[in-house]
Parts: sequence; C-alpha cells; structure tokens
Amino acid sequence: MAYAVGHVSGGHFNPAVTLGAALAGRLPWKLTVPYWIAQLVGGVAAGGVLLAIASGRPGYSLAENGLATNGYGELSPAGYSMGAVFLTEALLTAVFLYIILGATDRRAPSGFAPLAIGLTLTLIPLISIPVSNTSVNPARSFGVALFAGGDALGQVWLFFVAPLLGAAVAGLSYRFVLPQLLPDDRGAARARRRRDA
Repeated sequence: MAYAVGHVSGGHFNPAVTLGAALAGRLPWKLTVPYWIAQLVGGVAAGGVLLAIASGRPGYSLAENGLATNGYGELSPAGYSMGAVFLTEALLTAVFLYIILGATDRRAPSGFAPLAIGLTLTLIPLISIPVSNTSVNPARSFGVALFAGGDALGQVWLFFVAPLLGAAVAGLSYRFVLPQLLPDDRGAARARRRRDA
C-alpha cells in the first residue's frame, strides 16, 4: 500500500506515523486530525471485515476467540505485564518511525522506502505478537477492540499512548538530533567552504 498510495498521501495508515511525521516536520499539522479520523474509520472498517470473515468459521465465538485484540496481563498472549507491553509498544513504534523517516529522507536512496518499511513491519510482529499481539498502530488496536468490547476496549488506551509516545520521541529526535549528527550535503558543503576560506 505504501507503493500504491504513498505518492498520494504519504501512505499513512497509522496515527502514530502521522504524529511522528508531523513532529519531524514532514507533514503539515493541519493534516493530522483529518488523517487520524480517516485512519480510525479505516481501522474500524477493517475490524468489521475481520469479524465478518472470522464469523464464517463454524464454531467461531467473538467472546472466546476474539479478534487478535491487543492487551496486557491476562489479555497478553504470553501474560506480559502492563509495563512490559507499554515499553515494547513504545520502543517498537519508535524504531518503526526511525525507519520510515530515514527511508523517506531526501538523502536516502530513492524507491526503496516502501520495501524497508514493509520489511520492518514484518519483523515487528515477529518480535511482539507474544507480548501484546502487536499494535504499533492505534487505529489497528481500536478497530478490533471496538468489536471485542469488554476488557479489550478497556485496555486500548495503552495502545494509543505507547505508540504515540514512541512516535513522538522518534519524530522529535529525528528532526532535532539527527540533522546535527548527519548534516545534509548542502550543510557539509557550506562548512567546508567556511573552513577553506
């Protein structure tokens, strides 16, 4: 989908990505709320489609089988604590944002960003499904929690706060720290001219 619509909208399907991009100076702030609304609506639509498909299996029960909702404690696939889940979600979202911001940086090789982003989004669930069923995307979490209700909906706050926090750390540090460590070609050229003068 990043290849399909990245040139149209930036390929944002995740409120955390939108926040990180805005904080990194890559997206006008006026677009964040419309993007978030579209992402949450899309997440709910996807949750509804998932429920419709799952309901087609004989013996499926939403109460018993769920929709791969995210959770901590008893709702974590392997029983991880709230703190462990929070740290995992925040850290993996920050890593995801660093990959996105780096791969789409004008200094990066062109054409490879969706591949790098897609491979990262393949690796993240391999790490975190046992911990939280993997979110790193508030829209994904909300979309299924809304249908599952109960405890899943009660715990969905963490899957908003942790990814948004991780995205904020990545977006701000990419904008204000990395340019100092990795100056662009124009900045390096100016520095060389001043030094040689």
